[in-house]
Amino acid sequence: MIKKSLIFFIITLFFFQKSFSENSDIYKKIDLFGEVLEKINKEYVDDVDQSKSMDAAINGLLQSLDPYSAYMTPESFESMQTETSGKFGGLGIEVGMESGVVKVISPIDNTPAAEAGLKAGDYIIKINNTQVQGKSLIEAVDLMRGPVGSSIEITVRRRDIKKALIFNITREIIQVQSVKSELIDNNIGYIRLTSFNENSSEQIKKKVKKLNQNKNLKGYILDLRNNPGGLLSQAIKISDFFLENGEIVSTKSRKVSENRKWFAKKGDIIDGKTLIVLINYGSASASEIVAGALKDHKRAIILGESSYGKGSVQSIIPLKNRGAIRLTIAKYYLPSGKSISDVGVSPDIEIIEGSEDFKFNSETDNQLNFALKLLNG
Repeated sequence: MIKKSLIFFIITLFFFQKSFSENSDIYKKIDLFGEVLEKINKEYVDDVDQSKSMDAAINGLLQSLDPYSAYMTPESFESMQTETSGKFGGLGIEVGMESGVVKVISPIDNTPAAEAGLKAGDYIIKINNTQVQGKSLIEAVDLMRGPVGSSIEITVRRRDIKKALIFNITREIIQVQSVKSELIDNNIGYIRLTSFNENSSEQIKKKVKKLNQNKNLKGYILDLRNNPGGLLSQAIKISDFFLENGEIVSTKSRKVSENRKWFAKKGDIIDGKTLIVLINYGSASASEIVAGALKDHKRAIILGESSYGKGSVQSIIPLKNRGAIRLTIAKYYLPSGKSISDVGVSPDIEIIEGSEDFKFNSETDNQLNFALKLLNG
């Protein structure tokens, strides 16, 4: 009995010492941070706004976690809340942070950024005359904002191109219409989904119902290229449209109690017809959930290029100062158990995009044309 008590005491003492040691290290780091801040205030060549320094430090901590976590000041948080209506002034690009540089996740169809020629994967290095490196994502986005009708110069670096590219873009009111459709060659249903908004699934259902009236229909093309994602609920509903059963996606978080799985219900709205899904490097988040679920269940042929690899869930958490943090709280997993994060979804058939000036549905669209040939036999 004494021996057991002694072992328990030793284990308890070990964990206490470990906890004390960890706390001691944290306090030392806090003291070090205070010392660094004091040295900056006393020795730096210019006067420093301590409030901005602290904001930058908080943001640096969050961005060291992953490219999608960030700090929002009270001003930027308020600005974000006023832009949730789907109508806002800007360029029309979804951006993220990578290695301290702003990266284009995807340009949105029919927006100034897309028309100017910005592409998924471009690194924004300069906005007008301001270098972007070293700035937070929120600061960079603020630089891109401006009055509707005003112009902005964006300098980017692009993969496989040595020289920096410069784009002059005029800001516009951005109104996102998430679903477009048409009947191609009188026998192929084409649906283009540009983002996962609140009513995207209902729009797709209506488009499919109309296209299904054509008795010559051979199959469908679901175009998710340059779709940066959106609502998880919409990704689940849209995946479910084409599946009879099985898991669609799961999320795993630090808290086991918050882990979730979503499953398809019986009913395929295109009655088992051949489905081809187009993806590229600009297909991210919710787009990857749909493409991945349909691929894992062998319900669709995935054609194009590997997707972006944004397989994580962010939550906006308000703070006492009326600001907020955007924090990654979970990761998405496909039915196969694979994570999308940093890997993306690989196509069944890899087809590289056409020329630099290619537009969807144009003669230079290699991926769409290949899909049409597959469906027409």
